[in-house]
Amino acid sequence: MEPTQEFHVTYFDADCGRARSEIFETLEEAERFAKRHCHGEDSWAVVDAVAVAQVQAAA
Repeated sequence: MEPTQEFHVTYFDADCGRARSEIFETLEEAERFAKRHCHGEDSWAVVDAVAVAQVQAAA
């Protein structure tokens, strides 16, 4: 059975000064990753649940 959702984490990478994104299969993995990147005053991360059908249609 294929997943119906994936989780996109958009975050600020202070090392290069850019916003980046990663894709995860579970919310728990996405939240864990986001928490690791929110450690400073200027750090931020956003987790979005995305329907897989939306991702395939956009590609």
